Amino acid sequence: MKLTTKRLGLVAVAGAALSLAACNNKADDATELAADQVEASSDAAADNLEAQADMATGAAAAALEDKADAVEAEGEAKADALEEKADRKVGNP
Repeated sequence: MKLTTKRLGLVAVAGAALSLAACNNKADDATELAADQVEASSDAAADNLEAQADMATGAAAAALEDKADAVEAEGEAKADALEEKADRKVGNP
């Protein structure tokens, strides 16, 4: 079988399409969407706590700020873990 430029081009395009398909599977997309939702939810909760802290004074305000920071950090950690899980599903290190 003679490999012409046209056939070689088709092989290259097919290989690239398969590579992209492997990177964008539905399970990976769903896991990344879940990570985005976790992060957005924790950010909203942290913003709510910070708004409460703005209305409080003294130790109560400081405690609410600390809780807001913890909620945000926990959400980021969970989102990062989900994104890493999605990457492992695709076969990335």
